[in-house]
Amino acid sequence: MSKPQVGIQLYSVRDRSEKDFLGTIKEIGAIGYKNVELAGYYGHSAKEVRQALDDAGLNAPSAHIGLSVNDAAIWDNLKKQIEYSLELGLKRFIVPYYPLGDNPTLDDVYKMADTLEQAAKIVTDSGLQFGYHNHAFEFKPVEGKLVIDHIFERVSADLLFAEFDLGWVKVAGQDPAAYVKKYAGRLPVVHAKDFKEDGTDTEIGKGSVDWDSALSACEAAGVEYVIIEQERYDVSSLESAKLNYVWFKERGWI
Repeated sequence: MSKPQVGIQLYSVRDRSEKDFLGTIKEIGAIGYKNVELAGYYGHSAKEVRQALDDAGLNAPSAHIGLSVNDAAIWDNLKKQIEYSLELGLKRFIVPYYPLGDNPTLDDVYKMADTLEQAAKIVTDSGLQFGYHNHAFEFKPVEGKLVIDHIFERVSADLLFAEFDLGWVKVAGQDPAAYVKKYAGRLPVVHAKDFKEDGTDTEIGKGSVDWDSALSACEAAGVEYVIIEQERYDVSSLESAKLNYVWFKERGWI
């Protein structure tokens, strides 16, 4: 298997994007990144974002796009997001979060799965692929099985792929490499996120994730993209993006 391509989730530099999104895209390209995952468009048209990506030499194969699950207009909103995604030229539509609650019942889990399945049918009918990004709560057991496993058993692989956030998998008490291996073939994209022992995220290689085993598993599993994401920093968000880029470059991943 060839090594996955490395990119960055633009949520990592959201403070800069809020002030100048198109300029931030340019800054990310200047660091050396070739791939980004989008998370919001900050009022810009798909045409404007596409042009900024092209000018920066950036590929954007996927985006995080929320499902407005508590809104009566959820399906109308979804269709608008699909139209934008297609105009932008995305390949993958990824739900970053689902409001499951702290103490879900099996019915709650099944409702989550059924909502994702319904959305997946609409998204995949458009030609886009549909995925789900985890946090830690999906690794809680409900009636003898982890939520994440309930979800991926209930919704078929042709409708829903996994985007495992390897940092959150670790925080949840699971082995990132083992979960990558378990869902090999259903895992085109992963998030590379690292956490300190106190639970705050940090640059890749400075936290508790065993990246040698996790990345080896990604390569063996045929993962296409490893997307860096960092939400909190000891330096500026842009400097953090540079440090993470250098970490992967020094190890021959870029």
